[in-house]
Amino acid sequence: MKKTIAMALLIVGASSLVAGEIRNDEQVVRISVSNFEFKPSEVVVKKGVPVTLELVGQDRQHGFKLAQFHLRADIQPGTVQKVRFVPDRVGTFTFLCDIFCGEGHEEMSGTLRVVEP
Repeated sequence: MKKTIAMALLIVGASSLVAGEIRNDEQVVRISVSNFEFKPSEVVVKKGVPVTLELVGQDRQHGFKLAQFHLRADIQPGTVQKVRFVPDRVGTFTFLCDIFCGEGHEEMSGTLRVVEP
């Protein structure tokens, strides 16, 4: 009996991890921020479902700006900056670093795709 319950919990937990979601359907996406790149550079989330972006600073100060959702954050090296929002429209939106971080800064961007649930 205990093995069956443990296996069921393991399967439920695994499907949640694959979907990139946690309890209450909140979508959590961890993005590594380092010189001239966001990893991953493309993020897909569901419309109407709360999103927490965990922006992890790797090397120096960076900025994060997602203008279409009025989001902005400063990211310090060695820290995690959390940005929470609920996407209210479907589409493809660009996020970028808005603090000059050296040559190549102009190319530091990523894409947020919001899809129907």
